[in-house]
Amino acid sequence: MKISKVLFIGIILFLNINLFSNTVSSIFRIVKKIHLEGNGGWDYLTADDSTGRLFISHSNSVQVVDEISGNLIGTIPDTKGVHGIALAHSLNKGFISNGKDSSITIFNLNDLKVIEKVKVTGRNPDAILYDPFSKRVFTFNGGSSNATVIDAITNKVIETIILEGKPEFSVSDGNGKIYVNIEDKSILDEIDPVTLKIVHSWPIAPGEEASGLALDNKNHRLFVVCDNKLMIIIDALKGNVISTLPIGDRVDGVAFDPVKNYAYSSNGEGTMTVVSEENKDTFKVIENVVTQKGARTITVDKKTHHIFMPTAEFEAAQEPTNENPRPRPSIVPNSFVILDFEPIN
Repeated sequence: MKISKVLFIGIILFLNINLFSNTVSSIFRIVKKIHLEGNGGWDYLTADDSTGRLFISHSNSVQVVDEISGNLIGTIPDTKGVHGIALAHSLNKGFISNGKDSSITIFNLNDLKVIEKVKVTGRNPDAILYDPFSKRVFTFNGGSSNATVIDAITNKVIETIILEGKPEFSVSDGNGKIYVNIEDKSILDEIDPVTLKIVHSWPIAPGEEASGLALDNKNHRLFVVCDNKLMIIIDALKGNVISTLPIGDRVDGVAFDPVKNYAYSSNGEGTMTVVSEENKDTFKVIENVVTQKGARTITVDKKTHHIFMPTAEFEAAQEPTNENPRPRPSIVPNSFVILDFEPIN
């Protein structure tokens, strides 16, 4: 049987393309899975670059783990409905937002012992940050659309900031600017941590219902991840949208590595979208790394460049009912893990 020259070339090209696609591998690899006891849910986790410890929200406690060995170092108890953990090394303190009893837990960074609990001025404190510029802690209260401001030295509540809607994640540039996503309004607010006023309110369109937020402080770029499977990159000084990129579904977190110049979007569908910052105005998706279903929050150690995501295995979801139209699947007992990824190059 004779094969035309054009058809022959086409077959060779087809084989070469398929050979290439089958040999291309991820530039990230999973190093280990850190198994931790407990069957409850989780939210944020925080990598402490200075000590190599992970602070992990898990059910009604914070578990502290050595990043290298994966061993449990300690547990901070009685953090009901825990959401986030903020660290203030200069004060040797950590701060935990407790959603169910609308409080924060303040603890000693050295021995992990609780110093005191403080009631916030709103409901369901979610995101929490320590701002080194003002030496204040900010809790963003999802149940009451406000923020509680606490003096990190005295541990006293000093003010409440009324917000335009439901706050989600927040970041500080350490130089007098705090940014927070307002999820239900699809806007990004800039707050002055000294005057405690909202300075700017910027739309994130075409992004909708933003959750995670990260900052490239050198180039003044904010990475906003949204419910409609988009990452919106915004100029932190002017508020205009620089770039819009596709990400995976069910995102809740994003982290930025200033050495690698990568932004990582943790997508609960079971992927991590990796965005490369080519320069301050050019960004591109370089990979969607396979992770595990449920891995929707994320932190990165900026010294080791390891990426950590909590998740678990799930039972099959129950059928929807009028009382529960969107039932959540149950967690398989003793399946909670922290996924530890690293870049290969």
